[in-house]
Amino acid sequence: MEVFVLEVGDEYYPEFLDEIQAPPKKLYCIGNKKILSKPKVAVVGARKATSYGIWAAKEIAKTLAENGVTVVSGLAYGIDKMAHLGALEAGGDTIAVMAGGLDRCYPKVHENLFNRIKNEGLVLSEYPDNTEYMPFHFPQRNRIISGISSAVVVVEAGQSSGSLITAEFAADQGRTVFAVPGNINSKMSLGSNKLIRDGAIPVVVFEQILRDLGFTCFRSEKKDEKKKLLGKDEKAVYNIIERKGEMSVNQICLSLSRTPESVNGIITVLEMKGLVENEFGKIFIAN
Repeated sequence: MEVFVLEVGDEYYPEFLDEIQAPPKKLYCIGNKKILSKPKVAVVGARKATSYGIWAAKEIAKTLAENGVTVVSGLAYGIDKMAHLGALEAGGDTIAVMAGGLDRCYPKVHENLFNRIKNEGLVLSEYPDNTEYMPFHFPQRNRIISGISSAVVVVEAGQSSGSLITAEFAADQGRTVFAVPGNINSKMSLGSNKLIRDGAIPVVVFEQILRDLGFTCFRSEKKDEKKKLLGKDEKAVYNIIERKGEMSVNQICLSLSRTPESVNGIITVLEMKGLVENEFGKIFIAN
């Protein structure tokens, strides 16, 4: 596929990108340029992601894509890769913003995904072909990831994660910053938890991202279909809440002979799946 070039003022040059600090004068692109005119949200995070981060990134991307929002990321290991895959598996659109020429893929191991995005989505870069992927290119690339997006969702981030640079760019550009809460014992959640402390919006339910940004949220799966995908422990907690109408964590612990740590973890997952809600210490079935 051939590379096409977008310049400031062109029809498909991303809206508001020319208003950021040091906007790219040219964007080199391969794929469907019409995607650039659709709503876009960036999903970024740690390269060395945990299983929790991988699950969250993929499910967030699926939720966005199923509701017509393009998922933007940087094709890196870990969270970025899963964000792209989640969007594609949902039949939605995704954009990979690269830090070098589009005549090569970095990392090389993601070449199959890179080629798939070229065919089903869009890859873009501010660098022409034959440009090497240099370390200082990646922070600069991150300003484009946030600049073309309405918001940035940081799924998981260590203390020095590059996704924190993306979040900083997003805040400076006036974009909304979301962060997925993580285990305080996990190094991979240190950065994302600090973002929440500093004012980022914590992601409690995936559909919340859509609502907070003013996007229409369509229920892509019926509640019964979601329930079928629950694990044994999740199903046990969900079923008892459904039977009782509403319960506290302590009541669930007593009924199921489980620890508060175990129940709180399951409740968090059920909240993210949009199946239960938690208000004033009571857990009840989501509408």
